[in-house]
Amino acid sequence: MVLEVDTQRRDPGMFGPDSAAWRFDREAMLLLGAGPRALLLQLAHPSVAAGVDEHSDFRADPWRRLDGTLRSYLRIIYGSTPAARAEIRRLNALHRGIRGAGYSARDPALSMWVHATLVDSTIVANDAWAGPVTRDDAARFYEETKPIARAFGVTDRDLPHDLAAFETYLADQIGPDGPVKVGATARDLAESILHPPLPGVLGRPGVPPRLYDWTLWPSLGLLPAAIREAYGFRWGPLERTVSTWLVASWRAWNPLLPASFRQMPQALAAERRLRIVPPRQ
Repeated sequence: MVLEVDTQRRDPGMFGPDSAAWRFDREAMLLLGAGPRALLLQLAHPSVAAGVDEHSDFRADPWRRLDGTLRSYLRIIYGSTPAARAEIRRLNALHRGIRGAGYSARDPALSMWVHATLVDSTIVANDAWAGPVTRDDAARFYEETKPIARAFGVTDRDLPHDLAAFETYLADQIGPDGPVKVGATARDLAESILHPPLPGVLGRPGVPPRLYDWTLWPSLGLLPAAIREAYGFRWGPLERTVSTWLVASWRAWNPLLPASFRQMPQALAAERRLRIVPPRQ
């Protein structure tokens, strides 16, 4: 029997199943750790913090921004080529209207910083929680993500040419003379990340918001120490012990859980998309 192939459904997208990106971004727990870390790093840049503060409802609904960021990122990583390109066009159009005193979301330098936080957080979370990530795998992942940076307006002048240059860039950005300085706006917005209103019935009055902030401690542990200290986050024996226990528990249970529970639905959908479609009757 001859099988027909639906070429659109079989499109592997911008990366494909053999890419480091598909491997690094599939585990839900890793992205839930990388996501808050990347968001806190983004807000540590005063211009990004100002843009988020002035052009979003972040304080009222931080879950929405994190969910939207992850959905967009995963659509680009796992979506078909048309879907990924459509998402890039949508985000570029959205960012054109985000500007204020001294900043623009279309600034190549700011776009590079936002891109860098996602790339670095993915590598760091995988290395710390599922790793170790080899130097070759990290370099491959970085190379794979460079076209995304260019698609969002990052120029070759602003885009580090390899992993070593990327690491130097990160160190310079958060160093004493770099532009990334945690300010009052970032600290204020960070409260919405660490103590967000819970969705649905869990968000009813009377539920103490700090009752569940310990679940984000592993993400805080992934931050560069200087950034964590600049935010004023506590990182003592209690926070380190709970974080270690949470990560160890995830590692122990993860192999026993079904893929449908522990892996991102976008990754599973991409794998289904690449299967041969039986001929229509």
